[in-house]
Formats: sequence, C-alpha cells, structure tokens
Amino acid sequence: MRVLVVEDERLMADTIAEGLRRLSMAVDVVYDGAEALLRIGVHDYDVVVLDRDLPVVHGDDVCRAVLSAGGEARVLMLTAAADVTDRVNGLGLGADDYLTKPFAFAELVARVQALARRARPALPPVLERGGVVLDLPRHQAARDGRFLPLSPKEFAVLEVLMRAEGTVVSAEDLLEKAWDEHADPFTNAVRVAVMTLRRKLGQPQLIETVPGAGYRFGS
Repeated sequence: MRVLVVEDERLMADTIAEGLRRLSMAVDVVYDGAEALLRIGVHDYDVVVLDRDLPVVHGDDVCRAVLSAGGEARVLMLTAAADVTDRVNGLGLGADDYLTKPFAFAELVARVQALARRARPALPPVLERGGVVLDLPRHQAARDGRFLPLSPKEFAVLEVLMRAEGTVVSAEDLLEKAWDEHADPFTNAVRVAVMTLRRKLGQPQLIETVPGAGYRFGS
C-alpha cells in the first residue's frame, strides 16, 4: 500500500514512516500542509496519516482536499487534543479514523491497515493464490506451508501482484505502488525484486514476464 505521512514534528513523522516501511508500505513524508496538497495532487494514496494541527495549511483543509480529490484515499487524523468535541469535529470533516497522541505504534499500524482495506475493493487480509498465502496483518508469507523469508520490498511486490488477480502489472505500476516518491523511474529495482522473489518462491514459477507489458502472478 502507499501511505502519505503529514506531520510537522519531524522526528515523529520520520519514525512513523520508517516503521511503516519495515512493513512493506511505500511511504512519502511531508512536514506541512502545503507540501501535503502538492503530493495529493500527484500521487494516489491508500491512506493519509494526517496531523490536524499543521503549519502553512491546516490539517482540516488538507482533509477536505483529500475528499475533494475524489480518490480512494482514507484519512487517519492525528491530534494532541483528547477532547471528544475535537475528535467529533475531525470526523465531521470527513476523516475516516482518529488517533490521539501519544499513541502506541502497533495501534497506528492496525488502523492504517484497516483503512487500507477499505480504500480498495474489499479483499481479505489473507491473500491465497497458487499455493501462496500472504498474511498481511502478520506480515508473513508461505508457499505450500513453507515459510518465505521475504524482504519488505519483495513482500510489497508480491502483494501488488497477488491483488491484481491474474492481470498484468506494469513495472511502472509496481514502482508506483511498492516504492516511495524517491525511487528512480529508470532504476532496475523492480526487475531485481522480481528476480529474487521468484527465487524465494521456488518451482514451479508463479510470476510470469509478459514482454512489453509487465508481470503476472499465475495460479
């Protein structure tokens, strides 16, 4: 999944992003509302983790912009205010969920994962295809009962391919969905990740290369 973290406390923002990246999420980070508006206009996000009290452009206005963009992004609003009225107002703006600071990182992850499942057509948290089981909440993968020691990027690529349900996914789409905005569009990272993923999946091969189009996960 692709996540935008909008938080003016840089240490908190970077810590959240690093933790989510370890769970194979592609994460972009900005530190004010104006930068958030720019990113929302360029990228399609599954979840926006949004601090409400932002400089330059207030978090409320960013939330409205996410809604007016008409995409599938879900908003998890963060705030230091524990007042019920404040939470109600935030939800009234269109935020999908609300989390008060300080919070446990495990709870933030659980809420982000739950919102991401709502941001796309309903799919189970555990994906199964071709003998491969991808357990998203536990961040575990197995084939025919054999544990697969996947890197975060390999896990992310496998998730994108399995979610495509047999349709072809281009290298550009994989780069967009499994890497963050700093990825070089001319890099061979996708090819390398697919190559190592194939090796770990073993035989018979499940990832097919479709010349000139991309990759497809077979059954």
